[in-house]
Amino acid sequence: MTLVQTSRRVWLRHSARLGLAWAAVQAWPARAQKMESGQLKTLAEMIEPITQGAPLLAQGVSITAPILADNGSLVPMTVQVQSPMTAADHVSHVYLLSQRNPVTRMAVFTLGPWNGRAEVSTRVRLAGSQVVVALVRLSNGEFRYAQMDMIVTESACVDAS
Repeated sequence: MTLVQTSRRVWLRHSARLGLAWAAVQAWPARAQKMESGQLKTLAEMIEPITQGAPLLAQGVSITAPILADNGSLVPMTVQVQSPMTAADHVSHVYLLSQRNPVTRMAVFTLGPWNGRAEVSTRVRLAGSQVVVALVRLSNGEFRYAQMDMIVTESACVDAS
């Protein structure tokens, strides 16, 4: 073996190691944000980290959004909750959860009796057709939710953002 062949092998070995190290560094932010791209989560997997066993009811919450979204980058959504919004009985949080997005929690809104009504309107990014969940926390610690199937023709979030 000549010196040229040996140094070429060493160079290829170091290049392969550098490539693997670079791939590992690129994966760290996804792990830190708990991104799970490509995996469809069940309703329980989306809700359990937030509710942690608290009472959960599928009532009093409605989602208004297009069933078919041409572009997943800007999908309008409105969440309405039946609540008197008094100091003793009000909505404290509204969570928008995604079944397919790299980050499950798309948005969290903090509300209180000062809002007057429990309604939130926003635009979200969706990574393909999926189930979107609106999870609501009430001031008494109870949770309510609604879910909606949405069809997206052109996905957003393909770059894990």
